Amino acid sequence: MSTATSSPQASRTHSGMPGLPLRVGTRGSPLALVQTRAFLEQIMAVCPVLRGLDAFREYAIATTGDAIQNRPLSEIGGKGLFAREIHEALLDGRIDFAVHSLKDLETELPAGVVLACTLRREDARDVLILPEGEADPENPFASLPQGALVGSASLRRQAQLLALRPDLRVETIRGNVQTRLAKVRSGAFAGSLLALAGLKRLGLEGEAAAILAPEIMLPAACQGIVGVTLRARDAELHELLSAVEDPKARAVSRAERALLAALDGNCRTPIGGHARLLPDGRLRLDGLTARADGSFILRRSIEGQAQDAVALGEALGAELRADSPADIFG
Repeated sequence: MSTATSSPQASRTHSGMPGLPLRVGTRGSPLALVQTRAFLEQIMAVCPVLRGLDAFREYAIATTGDAIQNRPLSEIGGKGLFAREIHEALLDGRIDFAVHSLKDLETELPAGVVLACTLRREDARDVLILPEGEADPENPFASLPQGALVGSASLRRQAQLLALRPDLRVETIRGNVQTRLAKVRSGAFAGSLLALAGLKRLGLEGEAAAILAPEIMLPAACQGIVGVTLRARDAELHELLSAVEDPKARAVSRAERALLAALDGNCRTPIGGHARLLPDGRLRLDGLTARADGSFILRRSIEGQAQDAVALGEALGAELRADSPADIFG
C-alpha cells in the first residue's frame, strides 16, 4: 500500500462498486495509520481473495485539526476538523472510504456520507502520564505536586481533573501521542492524560503511570472505537466493509453518539459518555456534563435494552441537559 495526498477518479464496475484498488483515506498520524492498516487486515481476513489483488491504496489526508497545533479545538471549530477534509475527498471521489477514531467524528455526518461499520472497542479508559514512575490507581492524581502544570487538549479531562485537584494548572497540549509523551518527559509538563486505546495500538501502554477507572475519569464518547465512513450510494462496498462490524461496538457507540447529539456535543462543552453491555445483555450508559474549570460536575446513568441504544442515549442526554446550568452549553 502506498501513501499519497491525492488521486485520479477511480473507475467503477458495472454494478456500481468502485473498481480496484479501493482508495482508503486517513489522517497521517502514526496512530491513524496503525488503525487503518489494522482495519484493512481485518477486511482481507474475511475476504482473503483481496490479499493477492493489491486491493487497497492508502491516502493520508492533512486535516485542519492536525494542521493547527497551537490552539484548543474548542476555539477552531471542534472535533469535526479531524474529518472535514477527509469527507470532502470522499464526496468528490478522490477516496472510496475512510477510517477514523470514532470519537473524532461529528454526530451528524455530511449529507451523502454514512457510517459503514464500527470495530471492536479497545480499552476505553484514560491514563495518567508522568515523567517517570507509577501512580496509585486508587488515588492517581496524588502523584502530581501542588500547583503542577498538566497538559491536556480535552476539556472533559480537564474538568474532571480540576474537580478533584483544583490547585492544578492545565494548559493545552496538542500533537500526536509521541509528541505529547515527549513533552512530559522533557519536563514541559508535570503530567498529561491520554487514551489507553491509542497507547495500546502503538505498543506504548507501558508509558501509563496509572490507568484511570471510569469512576475517576469518565471516558469520551466512542473512545477506543474505530469507525469507517463511505458514500451512502456505495451499497456493495458498504456490504463488504460491514463484514467486520462488531455488534457490541455498534450498540455502545450508538448510545454514546445519541447522548452527544442530545447534548449538542462539541469540543466547547466537557461531556463524557461511556456505555457497556451488562452480563444479562442490557446496556448501561454513563454520562457527564461539566464546567471546564471543574466547578460543576454532573454524572448520571441509565440502563435498558441494547436494541434501544439510541433512545437510551437521547433520554440520558435530555436528563443531563435539563439538570445542568445553561451556561455550560454556550
